Amino acid sequence: MRPEDFEGSGPAFLPETFFAGRTRGHGFFQDRFGRIRREFRVDIVGRVEGDTLTLEEEFFYKDGERERRSWTIRRVAPGRYEGRASDLVGVAAGVAVGRAAQWRYTFTLPIGGSRWSFAVDDWMLLQDEGTLLNRSTFSKFGIEVGQAVIVFHKLPVEAGRASVTAEGALLAAAE
Repeated sequence: MRPEDFEGSGPAFLPETFFAGRTRGHGFFQDRFGRIRREFRVDIVGRVEGDTLTLEEEFFYKDGERERRSWTIRRVAPGRYEGRASDLVGVAAGVAVGRAAQWRYTFTLPIGGSRWSFAVDDWMLLQDEGTLLNRSTFSKFGIEVGQAVIVFHKLPVEAGRASVTAEGALLAAAE
């Protein structure tokens, strides 16, 4: 696949619109042989300020482990994004076209007492205004080692807490 393959498809996927507010995802990681190795839920709170989307993610793994991650994603041009997180090497590059987005980045994971780096090819496909499919392929030395599959759903905005404008910006409600 190429991002250009989704030109004109809809609904249009804008990360700053979809992830503004509260989102929940359910997913799993499978190894290169197709065996499911981990299952998880992720709760995300997204805030938009100007051209920057900040995501606070909390992962709940079936084995009881919990993990937190913060992403800072900046729109650098129409349909072009840069992302940063503490467990990335360098900067994630994102391209959104039509209902799809592709992200490429290098991700580090703790394995056996050390940290390993993996190249990630991450695809997001918007299904409707409230559902997003995500497939991330992890590679080491050009060899696929596994995939993460996640289904994201928008959660309702809590009354009196926040609202999302038509442009997708998250506005804090006056207290």
